[in-house]
Amino acid sequence: MFVDRTRVFARGGGGGNGCTSFRREKFVPKGGPDGGDGGNGASVYFVVDPRLNSLQYVKHHPHWIGDRGQHGLGRDKHGRGCPDVEVKVPIGTLVKDHDSGDLIRDLKEPGERFLAARGGRGGKGNARFRTPENNAPRFAELGEPGDDHDFILELKLIAEVGLVGLPNAGKSTFLSAVTRANPKIAPYPFTTISPNLGIANLSGYRSMTIADIPGIIEGAADGKGLGHDFLRHIERTKVLLYIIDLGDEDCVETIETLRAELMQHSDMFATRPAVIAFNKVDVTEYNERFESLQEEFSDAFPISAMAHDGLEPLLEHVWTLVEQVRKEEEGEPVVAEDAEYSYEAPYTIEREGEGYFIDGKNVNRAVRMTDFSNEEAVRHFQRRLKKMGIMKALQRMGAKEGVQIRIGKVELEYYPD
Repeated sequence: MFVDRTRVFARGGGGGNGCTSFRREKFVPKGGPDGGDGGNGASVYFVVDPRLNSLQYVKHHPHWIGDRGQHGLGRDKHGRGCPDVEVKVPIGTLVKDHDSGDLIRDLKEPGERFLAARGGRGGKGNARFRTPENNAPRFAELGEPGDDHDFILELKLIAEVGLVGLPNAGKSTFLSAVTRANPKIAPYPFTTISPNLGIANLSGYRSMTIADIPGIIEGAADGKGLGHDFLRHIERTKVLLYIIDLGDEDCVETIETLRAELMQHSDMFATRPAVIAFNKVDVTEYNERFESLQEEFSDAFPISAMAHDGLEPLLEHVWTLVEQVRKEEEGEPVVAEDAEYSYEAPYTIEREGEGYFIDGKNVNRAVRMTDFSNEEAVRHFQRRLKKMGIMKALQRMGAKEGVQIRIGKVELEYYPD
């Protein structure tokens, strides 16, 4: 089963809680804190596996959740971290945000990794908070929750040549004749219901990848036939190869229909090199029809995929175009990203009604990892806010005593020092 689009939910594992513990040993009075740290939660990664050619496995496993790190223990025993979760995806997978549809990452290289959901950091044990002023801290950090995201994964086959034609034009027969692929071939429309890939080997250790796309009909870009879902698979191709059945009543109209549907799907096909091959010239009456088309299509190739006639000159010509595009792509200058340094504030404070809303990576993490049921932990959290400069910032903004302060899902009351 070929699957080229699916929804995936990924959630990183939460970090383990830190431990509040004190040394208890015979003949050692007033032992100090010895609570260990919690382990880090598992992160979820999308990893490119070149052996895959479909998103079928991911579709049947749409939820990926990392394990939580182990909690810390006494005697300075740290919790064990969890191994990361790897979700295998094929080459050419697009990672998109589920809500906005924005493209986040294009996975094109074997072994390429994308962090889908980061695991939470383990909380620190009370041994970490021992200071000269507080030799016996009676609190520890909670483990940080893992991130969670909803994605849409789309597959675009990475092929250098894309076969374009109406149903039963002979694309699958052509693919089986020039590669070792075994696509389904039958004498009825829409035999090919999913894209097929094959590698054509030429003399001199040359090769190129060819993709057979399900037949296109008029109105495909609007959803007719098998629709436009499979048209995106030829967006990456370097050369388009039109396979035209000489048995069509009007071959010129067929070519115009195919070009119009491609252009309606994407303007990029306007500049894509294209080759036209008229198939089934082994039929006598069709051979005569090709002679009448030579004036308008002088650079077209007569072939017979079934009889393996005319395939070698066609492949050599297509190879020349593929090589030309390869060299052009290699010669394109790499546009460096804007390296200008951009400052990101550690936190932001905005007015929210009569209160204030505070946002920032570090302050949000501090909230998630604080046990607000422990008074000592709350005092430690307040000291962290003071060190960040948040208390002074609120004072400069004219915050009054007792006003509501919201950080993430937590609401607090402001009391100046």
